[in-house]
Amino acid sequence: MDFFLGVDGGQSGTTALIGDESGRILGCGVGGPCNHATAAEGRAKLLRAVGESIAGACLQAELDSHTVHFTASCFGMSGGPHDKQSILREILPTGTLLVTDDAAIALSGATAGQPGIVTIAGTGSIAFGRNASGATARTGGWGYIFGDEGSGFDIVRQALRAALRAEEGWGPPTALSGVLLNATAAHSANEAMHLFYTPAWPRSRVATLAKLVDDAAMAGDAVAREILHHAAQQLALLTSSVRAQLWQPGESAVISWIGGVFQSRMLLDRYRSLIELEDGNRASPPAFDPAQGALLEAYRAAGKRVRLA
Repeated sequence: MDFFLGVDGGQSGTTALIGDESGRILGCGVGGPCNHATAAEGRAKLLRAVGESIAGACLQAELDSHTVHFTASCFGMSGGPHDKQSILREILPTGTLLVTDDAAIALSGATAGQPGIVTIAGTGSIAFGRNASGATARTGGWGYIFGDEGSGFDIVRQALRAALRAEEGWGPPTALSGVLLNATAAHSANEAMHLFYTPAWPRSRVATLAKLVDDAAMAGDAVAREILHHAAQQLALLTSSVRAQLWQPGESAVISWIGGVFQSRMLLDRYRSLIELEDGNRASPPAFDPAQGALLEAYRAAGKRVRLA
């Protein structure tokens, strides 16, 4: 029997899936984060995360992790593939090895391997698409200094800026002030700002506070609502730019979304209303998650078309 491997390697964790030749998922395993591999510590973290996740998937699939050989494997890696390809080739017994970025497997999962666009908004943000001819395009993904518009981190950044303006008297009052102070145990917005510069508040932790901005918006805070609407508009612009690069006006394009930011009903409704204004767009929730997308890409790399089961 032929076995196929799909791995979603991200900043928060690694998930490995093993499938058989028919598309049936046999096992799933998880490991730690593996987004950087250039330094010695990063290489060790990558090897540990990949090893743990594949071993767990093999255990569930009742395969020997020391002897199993994969017909094709796909790794979708946060931070890009360039520093991981050679390392994975050394340790992984596989025929075809595809190492790509996390946006590519997110798209494959969201559209079940079909052409389309996925917009990702978690800690950061990016949009990625592939059309029927196989051409690809991306927008965003520039990182928190120069980009990540509409991301969880950006939403909290805008909320803190609003609280700072209110505190200094040059912005409207907002419930976000109290919300952020309660969440950080700070005595002022200025103190909260300085906390966000410390190692105790990495970007991933800051981004989790986006849920509080959504709560404030749903409770009627006008400033919070405007922040979410602006975030939705920024994400819709990323999507629209990818579409313009890959599809003709009016041509049908499937568009999906993933990431914690889209758990906000207000933001998602606004995002969908904006992208559906463009003729030819068909918006739908993701069919599968990125790990399943990586497995689909492994099948595709081997020239197989399957339906996951």
